[in-house]
Amino acid sequence: MLVTIFLLLVALCANRGCGEDSEAVQRPGHVSVIVVGATGDLARKYLWQGFFQLYVQQVGSGHTFTFYGGGLSPAETATPVLFEILKAVSCSKDVSQERCAVLKEQFLRVSQYRQLKTVEDYQDLAKHIEQQLRKEGMTEEGRLFYLSVPAFAYTDIAEKINGTCRPAGGIWLRVVLEKPFGHNYRSAQVLATELRSFLNEDEMYRIDHYLGKQVVSKILPFRTENRKALDPIWNRHHIERIEIVLKETLDCKGRIAFYDEYGVIRDVLQNHLTEVMTLLTMKLPANVSDSGEVLRNRLQVLNSMLPLGKNQAVTGQYQAYKTEVQQELNKTKDHVSVTPTFAAVLAHIDEARYEGVPILLISGKMLDERVGYARILFKNNVFCIQNHHSVHCKPKQIVFYFGHGSLQHAAVLVSKNLFKPALKDHRWKEVTEHTDVSVLGLHISDYYVQTPIKEKEAYSELISHILAGQKNSFISTENLLASWGLWTPLLMGLTGSFPRIYPGGADNGDMLDVHLRGKEIHYNSEAVIIGVDQIGGASANGFQVMRGKFRSADMVSAWTEELVERLAVDMEEAAEAAVNEGSVFHLALSGGSTPLALFHRLALHHFSFPWWNTHVWMVDERCVPPTEPESNFYNLHEHLLQHVRIPYYNVHPMPVQLNQRLCVEEDGGALLYEGELRKLINGSSFHFVLLGVGYDGHTASLFPGGKPSELGESLVTLTESPVKPHQRMSLTFSAINRARRVALLVMGKGKHELITQLSRVKDDSNKYPVTGVKPASGSLVWYIDYDALLG
Repeated sequence: MLVTIFLLLVALCANRGCGEDSEAVQRPGHVSVIVVGATGDLARKYLWQGFFQLYVQQVGSGHTFTFYGGGLSPAETATPVLFEILKAVSCSKDVSQERCAVLKEQFLRVSQYRQLKTVEDYQDLAKHIEQQLRKEGMTEEGRLFYLSVPAFAYTDIAEKINGTCRPAGGIWLRVVLEKPFGHNYRSAQVLATELRSFLNEDEMYRIDHYLGKQVVSKILPFRTENRKALDPIWNRHHIERIEIVLKETLDCKGRIAFYDEYGVIRDVLQNHLTEVMTLLTMKLPANVSDSGEVLRNRLQVLNSMLPLGKNQAVTGQYQAYKTEVQQELNKTKDHVSVTPTFAAVLAHIDEARYEGVPILLISGKMLDERVGYARILFKNNVFCIQNHHSVHCKPKQIVFYFGHGSLQHAAVLVSKNLFKPALKDHRWKEVTEHTDVSVLGLHISDYYVQTPIKEKEAYSELISHILAGQKNSFISTENLLASWGLWTPLLMGLTGSFPRIYPGGADNGDMLDVHLRGKEIHYNSEAVIIGVDQIGGASANGFQVMRGKFRSADMVSAWTEELVERLAVDMEEAAEAAVNEGSVFHLALSGGSTPLALFHRLALHHFSFPWWNTHVWMVDERCVPPTEPESNFYNLHEHLLQHVRIPYYNVHPMPVQLNQRLCVEEDGGALLYEGELRKLINGSSFHFVLLGVGYDGHTASLFPGGKPSELGESLVTLTESPVKPHQRMSLTFSAINRARRVALLVMGKGKHELITQLSRVKDDSNKYPVTGVKPASGSLVWYIDYDALLG
């Protein structure tokens, strides 16, 4: 029996591979490395040097290699180009010149170029690999494809690899993907789905070279080695703020085609700085070498982030960028790009440990210096009366210094008024002799300083991790989508916004300085006035929040951001007034996409809202399970409820699923909700009801032709929608019009025609149900953004 099970396991491994554990114990054999895009800029600058370092490291280990440079060009054209690149690789300082010359000659001997354009090309490559293995009697260990090509080519190449070059018999396949991994959440999701058709998750290695930087890869070991000292202070009671900064002095010349499409947020913040943030704030794994646990804990951070909106970012663009775009993209002088080259973003983690701790992610081009670091600044409650230079009065901070700047090299620095860090890693050393430099407000002698004994290039480190099958330094599909889920709403919110123009370099002065106000970030100085030529003749609109009348009711109108802000403030004032009366606040919220911006605003500023005394009810619900994305409650929970401190027994989803059935009338779901409403709400009168209005004039789930005015005194009913899913559960006019305050939120240019119609039609709740909203003794306020009001 045991023999049978063993044979079954062997067969299973042969068909699908046995994951990282089996690879770890597999004996070294021959590895075929295929770099697709072998003569491109990235391969030229970093990849071949990294693979040469891998080759040198593995000499004598039992591994043997063949390196293939692949590309679209014919072999006779590209082979000389490739070998000029390979001849330029260099050895580390501890390798003698004679030894280096031998290694380079061997490396060239096991390298070759192959055209990889068609399916037949990949088939020929697979045959060549197999023939070489048979000819030289080598045992194959694995095949490593490095795709140094644009992301749009990934799926096509992955399909060719899967169809022609996938090894059999338990031999591993690893495919390395370079960023960008999509442009937003949707494109990343599509790309991930396409790749999953051809590659298993454990076969894909999404590379972010920042995770290969020695200081970045040191963050988790440092936190673990110093856990005894850090655990008591690594929390909101002691941390003042976290800063992750990457400043560059270069412009975007030569990269405009890429950069103008992506901008600084997609290029740096969504990946490099976000990954560093997760390493700094994630729960420490029991074993930092456990890839699965590390990835899960990083994912947990991303899932705990408060939403990022327009008020959590400031953006800038260096002055010469406009001209560079016009020149490189052949645009006219009237063309204006709003792509940011600088961004400062304020993030928060919605966990008790980090509640209220600001996390700043900052990067930009054409700044005053080239430097990268992550700083944890701790609160200091010591005030020195006379000796202001005392060590006790100086900043208390830990700095993970990526390099460049005043210090030049990578280092971990701990201010001496914190603790002396442990040094358990033999690859790092403590530095006690210092030059006369300062780092972030402290002289270098005020720090305990640790640096790598031997500096290593990030790509070389990550390439060695790929060979070893270590995935904790790479981006999983789940983590990728979670990151895009965090950043995409911000990118959408910034669409069309003009970044602040800055001159570049030292001339920037204090133009890009920021200050924090609660959960928001702003430039510290007043808005910079820019000329018409810099914004392409566009004129800034002078509209502010304005008040008026619409259909005889009060109306508030503004640009979308200001409108949502006004509505949120009005809702909070209503909540505070209700609670001050000695009552709870009963809030009914509608579904659909319109209120999502409001939910994000409430989630970001939830600390001042009396959520503990608030009961949240549903205005309407689709007849789908509440765990499905189509459910109004699901979206309410995802975008608001999970981010605020509200007791679970104060949340009242509509009971659309009873007895394992959806909206069956005899199950009495509507009557059940009505009974709960009458029992808990005095006079069945909500303090605040938020409604939207559909293109056909429906509100809540009261649709045209459904005769909602004939529902009598019932408060909750089942309705029929003209579009799928057909059935809904909804509050009636009787429930809505008993409310103390009703807000009708209408946003988007697509609603302009509807608003125009509603401004002219008479009350007809059967044709335009929204006209039936008439609070008996309360107030109705229309909140209409300028897009909907003015078109």
